[in-house]
Amino acid sequence: MTASPATLIVTNLHLVDPVADHVRPGWIRIEDGVIAATGQGPVSAAPSDEGNTIDGRGWHVAPGIVDLGVKVCEPGERHKESYASAGRAAAAGGVTTIITRPDTDPPIDTPETLEFVARRAQSDARVRVHHMAALTKERAGREMTEIGFLKDAGAVAFTDCDHVVANTKVLSRALTYAQAHGALVMAHPQEPMLSKGAVTTSGKFASLRGLPAVSPMAERMELDRLVALVEMTGVALHLDQVTTARALPALARAKANGLDISAGTSIHHLTLNALDVADYRTFFKVKPPLRDEEDRQAIVEALREGAIDVLSSMHTPQDEESKRRPYEEAAAGAVALETMLPAALRLYHADALSLPQLFRAMSTNPAKRLGLPGGTLAEGAPADLVFFDPDAPVIIDRFKLQSKSKNTPFDTARMQGRVRATLVGGDIVHGSLG
Repeated sequence: MTASPATLIVTNLHLVDPVADHVRPGWIRIEDGVIAATGQGPVSAAPSDEGNTIDGRGWHVAPGIVDLGVKVCEPGERHKESYASAGRAAAAGGVTTIITRPDTDPPIDTPETLEFVARRAQSDARVRVHHMAALTKERAGREMTEIGFLKDAGAVAFTDCDHVVANTKVLSRALTYAQAHGALVMAHPQEPMLSKGAVTTSGKFASLRGLPAVSPMAERMELDRLVALVEMTGVALHLDQVTTARALPALARAKANGLDISAGTSIHHLTLNALDVADYRTFFKVKPPLRDEEDRQAIVEALREGAIDVLSSMHTPQDEESKRRPYEEAAAGAVALETMLPAALRLYHADALSLPQLFRAMSTNPAKRLGLPGGTLAEGAPADLVFFDPDAPVIIDRFKLQSKSKNTPFDTARMQGRVRATLVGGDIVHGSLG
């Protein structure tokens, strides 16, 4: 980490403003860790300040990514990912805030465990870290956690991750309790019995590969149940990964009816499809499984229109031993803290999504949903920023990733988009300026 001067002006930039929905040439002034001002125009239009003015080389600057749904494997599996390695990976990928999942071993389901990981994150991670806690004890779906105490201890949301609470009575009580405490709940929209054991999406490809599959309707069915429970309890709900076209009409109706529902998707479901599994390539095994191309295109359109609010990495480290197994037995998940931005820029270069649309989903919307500062270039906002060159070529080499685990489906992929510098509170945590 490199401390920046109390006042820093970076000129010759392209300002990506997801709130104003534009990209314009200009400059940015940082004072005491916050954005003091931004302005349009060439270098000569920016103020000077005793030599603390840096040429931005024509790079783009945007609010740092707020990544909702990152797995850091402390406690229990530190060999897969630690807060130190996750912090380095996040900084290298332009992620300035990570929101961690509670699917650790043991789960983050008590105030004591939450306080342990909070201390670890504060001491080891070079980016901001906030934590979600489990909705039910041991994520077992039988008994709710102490939501009030966990919220007081700093939990920003509650989720059992991919362990769907099958008992609707238990789930409804937990949602009611969360609503009473003003807590956000994140849910996984996959009908648990239909999804159990499935490793791919049903269809011709799954049949040809002989793999156990799940219908896209499993997502729609669970989403319908969750919508009904939100209507009944009034809880604020975030759907972690909406990945199929079948689910989108139900989501649109829920939002039109004024329910407090937001939806996310993952970078892998936005940029890959079921055919990428090819010859049982386990680095492409994620949960839920990759979908058909028609679904992927529908999700891109939903993100463009704002029906899907949040784009996340769903960073899930797995070691070599758990991935180098037959496809059905291999662990699901992929690392993505470092690859999310260049992968998302594929859609920008394909004219499918604009830069403001991408950063609204990756930064502004998750910050707003969680009530966190950031996600904007507005005056007074934290100087959590990513400086990047969207056109710089990059070849992904998984062995050069900062994450301890190297399970990326983008290994050897040719992409465009390189992070040049990442700032957290005005301090440089990755790369350099000038």
